[in-house]
Amino acid sequence: MASKRVLVTGSSRGIGKAIALRLATDGWDVATHFNEKRKDADQVVQLLGDRASGVYEANLGDVRLARKLMERVLKDGPIHALVNNAGVYLTMDFAESNDAVFETAFNRCMTVNFESPAWLVRDASKHFIASGGGKVVNVCSRVGHRGEPGAAFYSASKAALLNLTKALAVEHAGKNVQHFAIAPGWVETAMAREGMGDRLPEILAGIPLGRMARPEDCAAAVSFLLRDEAAYLSGNVIDINGASYLR
Repeated sequence: MASKRVLVTGSSRGIGKAIALRLATDGWDVATHFNEKRKDADQVVQLLGDRASGVYEANLGDVRLARKLMERVLKDGPIHALVNNAGVYLTMDFAESNDAVFETAFNRCMTVNFESPAWLVRDASKHFIASGGGKVVNVCSRVGHRGEPGAAFYSASKAALLNLTKALAVEHAGKNVQHFAIAPGWVETAMAREGMGDRLPEILAGIPLGRMARPEDCAAAVSFLLRDEAAYLSGNVIDINGASYLR
């Protein structure tokens, strides 16, 4: 493929890192993003080699910084795709948590998982429409379809991102901008390990394939969606959950 540039948020580790590396092998020039761990981001850039196309720090817990992120990326050159991967997983007891915990979980989940991605999609879409086209892949979650006890705001934020994807696929259908999403279940990442506690046997028992997804499973799906051959699938969500939830 002719060289194209993609921004992958949260690409210093886990799913985002796997996506960045897979897209580089596909021929994409990859702009990487991180929040705190510069060392991890620098390691990814080193692995990307000649396919590295900028490394950007931004706290997506602040919408203003999310917008500045896209501004900085575009200042360094056009992009042809955006992968919204960065996210946070917070748990709490919805009824019993104190107000401070409730408010913190609400604000953090909705800002990082939905508001900042929405602004990134908006600014990217304006750029794509003006430049002749582009693609967006939002990394959502199985719980955006089915919910999860103890993670109400995470579930709600991912459901919002899923429906934003579908709405914009229709809205931008005539403008050569395609919107897709993937909805992983449990994936072998540091964030998953922090969220599962001692539930691993229970989690594996609920996955017919008998294992959690690997970050590379998610990267393969994103790779497919960003190919020209997938353009007609705009609005589709690929579930990656080992047959644990079928719609």
